[in-house]
Amino acid sequence: MKVMVAQNCGFCLGVKNAIKMADETLAKQEEVYSLGEIIHNKDVVKKLAARGLKSAESVEQIPSGTVLIRSHGATDAQLEKIKQKGLKVADATCILVKRVQKIAKTLHSEGYEVIIIGDKGHPEIQAVVGSAPEVSVIGDENDIANLPARKKLGIICQTTQSPEHFAKILEIIAKTDFTELKVINTLCNEARKRQTCAIELCQKVDIMFVLGGLHSANTKKLAELCKSCNKKTFHLQNWKELDKKVLIGNNTAGVTAGASTPQWVIDDFVENLTNFEYK
Repeated sequence: MKVMVAQNCGFCLGVKNAIKMADETLAKQEEVYSLGEIIHNKDVVKKLAARGLKSAESVEQIPSGTVLIRSHGATDAQLEKIKQKGLKVADATCILVKRVQKIAKTLHSEGYEVIIIGDKGHPEIQAVVGSAPEVSVIGDENDIANLPARKKLGIICQTTQSPEHFAKILEIIAKTDFTELKVINTLCNEARKRQTCAIELCQKVDIMFVLGGLHSANTKKLAELCKSCNKKTFHLQNWKELDKKVLIGNNTAGVTAGASTPQWVIDDFVENLTNFEYK
């Protein structure tokens, strides 16, 4: 089978930095805890766990040692608890996420009702909501009805959302009853490039594969965008998850991957797919 790989896919700089910091911290410290899974990729999480990285869902679960702040960031309350417990900190928060948190605080200090467009349950959103007072989350157009009337609205967005979704929600918000609207583009340019490349590729192939964690927001967004252009799009974590029957009758395949998918997972999938013969 002919296999084409998207030009922009796999680890982004924020994830690379988080993995590098995890490696360096594990080499120096005996007890290292990640506050939540370091990235949304079970293969990477398993590898780091084998080296000693423990995962905790809350600061209360961390008795001692070093706390690794994942690329999605942490809330002000979590950082304060870490400080109070006297724990060491290795901060791997993506610089773009830090920017969103800073902008949220600035907008609030300027008197705006802070609105962030994104997935309510995602850790990046939770970190931003916990970094400034009274941040409202707009997951979809149904949430817009809850916006306060006759207020100054300051709009930001989850870094991994698509420009199309951001624009769609902004268009609806612009028709609501507000006194002032300030919009700051907080989208990740690398995520946008990945989305553009994936959409272009999926329209050139018979079947499309999106590799990455099933809970990864940016990977799910890639799969969603590809499926809108190519119905034969499959979101998988690795080669082992592939039902080989879906390959029957297809001559060309496209492969892309989320920002938390390691290169070795991509390479393994492409090699197996290229050499596959259905028997």
